[in-house]
Amino acid sequence: MQLIEVLNGTDIDMIDQSDFGITEISGLTCDSRMVKPGFIFAALPGSQLDGRDYIPNALKQGASCVLAPLKSRLPKHAIDVQTGRPVLLLKHSNPRRQYALMASRFYGAQPDLICAVTGTNGKTSVVTLLRQIWESLGYKAASLGTLGVVAGGFESGGKMTTPDSVDLHRDLRDLSYSGIDHLAIEASSHGLHQHRLDGVRVKVAAFTNLTQDHLDYHGSVDEYLAAKLRLFSEVIVPGGIAVINKDSEYAGAVETVCRKKELQIISYGKRGDDVRLKASEIIPEGYILDISVAESHFKVKLPLIGKFQISNALAAAAVAIACGECPEQVIPKFEELKAVPGRMELAGQVAKGAKIFIDYAHTPDALLNVLQGLRPHTLKRLHLVFGCGGMRDSSKRAKMGTLANKLADVVIVTDDNPRTEDPVKIRSQILSQVPSAIEVPNREEAIHRAAQGLDKGDILIIAGKGHEKDQIIGTVARPFSDIMVARDIIKRMSS
Repeated sequence: MQLIEVLNGTDIDMIDQSDFGITEISGLTCDSRMVKPGFIFAALPGSQLDGRDYIPNALKQGASCVLAPLKSRLPKHAIDVQTGRPVLLLKHSNPRRQYALMASRFYGAQPDLICAVTGTNGKTSVVTLLRQIWESLGYKAASLGTLGVVAGGFESGGKMTTPDSVDLHRDLRDLSYSGIDHLAIEASSHGLHQHRLDGVRVKVAAFTNLTQDHLDYHGSVDEYLAAKLRLFSEVIVPGGIAVINKDSEYAGAVETVCRKKELQIISYGKRGDDVRLKASEIIPEGYILDISVAESHFKVKLPLIGKFQISNALAAAAVAIACGECPEQVIPKFEELKAVPGRMELAGQVAKGAKIFIDYAHTPDALLNVLQGLRPHTLKRLHLVFGCGGMRDSSKRAKMGTLANKLADVVIVTDDNPRTEDPVKIRSQILSQVPSAIEVPNREEAIHRAAQGLDKGDILIIAGKGHEKDQIIGTVARPFSDIMVARDIIKRMSS
C-alpha cells in the first residue's frame, strides 16, 4: 500500500515522500524484532520500555519509516536499506492513536457490524453470549477478547483482552474475509487508554459496570472511568448506539457522555428503560426470568448459575435488539445459552455429589458476585479457593479477604499469579482478614485439599484464574489450568 494511503485518515500532515523515495509500505509494527523491509516502525514509549531505544534495531531490520513522539530523532545517517535514501520520520503528539489509525487503513476490511463491550466485569461473558445469540439467529458471528478469537467453531487463544492495534486490525480483516459479518469485541480500559481500538468501526458500544480494578495502572477511579468513556466519546462511529447497564452507579456518567456525542441510548437492568428485568426465580439449573421489552413481556429460563449472569444475558440481548433484532426472536434464545469458559463454569461433581465451579473473579466486586450468586444454590457449605495476582493493585487483597471471610464457609488461600512479587506477602495480606482460612501455597494442592473436604450439598468455587492455561511464577509462565486440575481430581476421587 502507498504511504500516502496509509496516512489518509490520520492526523499526520501529508508529506512530500519524493524526497525519501518511499512509495510502498509492506507492513507496520511496534516490535522492532518483527520489522521487515518496507515496514513502518512505531517507536512508542511504554511504562517499562521505550520504543525509541529500538529505532536502530528497526532500521537494521529494514524499516523505511519511523513513527515517534514529538522531539524524537533518528540516528545520524539513517538510511532505507532498500532505496539507499534517508528514512522518513513521522512525529506526532499522540503516536499511539496514529499507529492504530494507520493499522486500520493498512488492513482495511472489517466485519459489517461491530459491537464493543467495556466495563470492569462481564465483558467476556457478554461478547460470548452475544455471539451465541447471533449464531442462533443464523448470522456468521465472532467474539474477540480475553478468550482470543472465537468464530464458527475455531478459536485462537489471546493473552490480551484488547490486542495490539496491528494484531487487532489484522484479525478484523481476516474475520471479514472469512465471511464474518457480526463481531462482538471486548474493550479493556488499557486498550482504550492506549488507543488500540481507534480506527475500529464500532456501531454499538455497551457499558456493563465499573468497580475497583487496574488502579495500579490508571491511578484513580476517575482516570479508570475516563479510559472506559473513550469508547463512547471517541471510538464509536457518529450516530452509533450506546447500551448501558442502568443498575450501575456510573450509568449517569456514561449517559452524559453519550448525550453529548448524540448517540442513541438503550438501557437494560432492573431499572432499564428498554430491556427490564421485572423478576427472577432461582431454579437448580439457573433462573426463570420475567423480562419486559417495550410493550412485550417474556418469561424465559436462563440455564446459567450466578445472579450476575442475568445482567450479562440482558446486556447481550439489549445489544442484539439495538442492532435491529426482534425481541420476540432474541429473548427466547436465553434457553439455549451455554456457560462461558472460566466464567462460573461447572468442572463437575465429586462422588459425594458436591459441585465444583471455576470462575475468573479477581476483583472484590467479581468475588462478591460469585459468592452471592452461588449461595442460593448451596444446600450446605460454600467452599472457596483463591489468591491474588502479584504486581497488581495490592489494595484489593484485604478487601477480597474480608468478602471471603463473610460469604464463604470454608476458605483456602493459595497462590494466583504471584509474578515477581513475594507470594508470602500476597497471601498474608489476604489472610489478615480471614483468620479461619487455611493457607496452602501450591495451587494444585489447595484445589485437591478443598475437593477432599466436600460433602453432599456443598459447592466449591475456585476463583481468580478462570480460563487461563498457565500460572506466572517469577517471570516464568508454567502450564496450569484450574478446570483441568479440578477435573483430574474429580476423576481420581471417583475411581
